[in-house]
Amino acid sequence: MGKFYITSSIPYMNAGPHIGFALEIIQADVLARLNRNEGRDVFFLTGADEHGAKIAKTAEKLKKTPQELVDANSSKFKKLEKTLHISNDDFIRTTDKTRHWPGVEKLWEALVQSGDIYKKTYRGLYCTGHEAFITEKDLTGGVCVVHKTKPENIEEENYFFRLSKYSKEIESKIKSGELRILPLSRKNEILSLIGQGLEDISFSRPTKDLRWGIPVPEDASQTIYVWCDALSNYITALGYGGADGDKFKKYWPADVHIIGKDILRFHAAIWPAMLLSARLPLPKTVWVHGFVTIGGEKMSKSLGNVIDPIEIAEKYGGDSLRYYLLREIPAGEDGEFDLEKFKERHNADLSKGIGNFISRVLALAEKNPAVEPLPALFGEISKNAKSNVADLVKNFKFGEALAGIWQIIAAGDKYIDDKKPWTLDSNSEEYRKIIGSLLYLVSEIGKLIEPFMPSTSEKIAEAVENKKNILLFPRISIDD
Repeated sequence: MGKFYITSSIPYMNAGPHIGFALEIIQADVLARLNRNEGRDVFFLTGADEHGAKIAKTAEKLKKTPQELVDANSSKFKKLEKTLHISNDDFIRTTDKTRHWPGVEKLWEALVQSGDIYKKTYRGLYCTGHEAFITEKDLTGGVCVVHKTKPENIEEENYFFRLSKYSKEIESKIKSGELRILPLSRKNEILSLIGQGLEDISFSRPTKDLRWGIPVPEDASQTIYVWCDALSNYITALGYGGADGDKFKKYWPADVHIIGKDILRFHAAIWPAMLLSARLPLPKTVWVHGFVTIGGEKMSKSLGNVIDPIEIAEKYGGDSLRYYLLREIPAGEDGEFDLEKFKERHNADLSKGIGNFISRVLALAEKNPAVEPLPALFGEISKNAKSNVADLVKNFKFGEALAGIWQIIAAGDKYIDDKKPWTLDSNSEEYRKIIGSLLYLVSEIGKLIEPFMPSTSEKIAEAVENKKNILLFPRISIDD
């Protein structure tokens, strides 16, 4: 079946995780699990962006070293992944001097060899929230659209990367579909940006202003800036620049990068240009999800309106949070996180929906444990559902895929109501056929939901095997 390499972005380690990133790694995990289930050799990467002046400043305020800060926050992201049952194969950290730094240095040198790194004095607008230079186009009313702060005017001597050199080639590859940018609105957005002309970008900062980072090879007076440091994680994690490059040869290029819309330019313009300069293959697809909002505002650490996904998952269940984000947040668009709505969906779709249906079937199965699953009645439905779910997920339509599964659950409930098996002798042939068909349907539903709700899927499989009733989703009090 071949390989499938998928990555999330690597979040910035100046603070712990928020629900916006939870959405991203859950979407990535669904794709990783689906492709594993279909027999592909999957490599799923997440990680941590751990360098930068903002991290150094945050650490100083907290009376910690930068390393202590990123160690603490990286552990929180690893805990999030465990709480949400994320099946990532690796977690790369940009402070890893053994695995990451050699690849960054090799990539820098490849860009130098292509004649695409040069030095000049630069004056521009610097957004502390982005920890990046931005342009007037990124401002509304003189402030950063995302962070609501006014950028600083900075003048300094930096190394630059010839991004402008690759404008036409990147535009051509996006238009042809060689580099797929999804959804279409994001493809149009990046093409519009490229059409205005890409400008060369600052690729380093003076070490006196950015000590917490990777030194420029052969020039310790400069520190490698975020583009080459952070974006290169997608190849350094595969061993690029290391002694053993077999994993890189096996998995690169990435089949899917999953990112947020605020870093579209980085991944659909800057990263492809770097790869072209280094004569490396481009990723196949960049999928861009929207923001998780509260009261219409983007959830962000800078704005302080963050909801802790670990807290939600530990209190109400990792699969419950996975379900809500996949079902409630529109594919590729912004979506609201509302705790009351989360509880309502949990109670309606999980507790009363799938939970109640599974419980009804298993309670009936307990009356005759000798009954085995029978595929005759629901076999074709299951086969079609599996194909439909796979197609929808591969087109990033996570909510539609779940809606289709829930239609099957509703059909199963109706079948029980129509047949009224509780009125039959549990040893009768008719009872055995009805319950056997329902057990098969429950088993298939458990398999269908595995990419979306892996822990629940595992519990369903065990309950069907043992013919034991189970309470999957206790009802949540709205006032809780």
